Amino acid sequence: MNCEECGKRQATLHLTKIVNGEKTEYHICEHCAQEKGDVFPGFHNFSINNLLSGLLHFDPAQKKTQDGETKKALRCETCGLTYAQFSKSGRFGCSDCYKFMGDRLDPLFRRIHGNTQHSGKVPERTGGQLKLKKELEQLKQALQRHIASEEFEKAAEIRDRIKALEQKMGQM
Repeated sequence: MNCEECGKRQATLHLTKIVNGEKTEYHICEHCAQEKGDVFPGFHNFSINNLLSGLLHFDPAQKKTQDGETKKALRCETCGLTYAQFSKSGRFGCSDCYKFMGDRLDPLFRRIHGNTQHSGKVPERTGGQLKLKKELEQLKQALQRHIASEEFEKAAEIRDRIKALEQKMGQM
């Protein structure tokens, strides 16, 4: 698709603007976008790294100590990458970085994905056993909640369901 402004170059910026329910699309080249900076503000500064960096600056773990200084910068012991460097690039330095920075990333994952554990689709062929395991895990958690709140009748019902599920899984 060619640029709507100059008609000469390939359109690389595709912007969709929705105002009061009215949708307007722009398809322009990089050169025209830079010339019309007031129409497309921040185009020349945008990058995926900037987007990730903005998300990563949400850092509840960065708290001040009693004397007003921030805690020592978090650093991977294997490659030496700091959290600040990671937040700028959006990339880990090695496979151990997640282990050292994982606590700070959990709130980020919750904000982006809504959870820290993947719960996607299950293939049909293996789905039966996995679904039963997941249901069993949920029942065990519910059992613990009912025991803690001293709802022993409900706990007994759940215990019986757990036993039935375990027998069913044993037969598969």
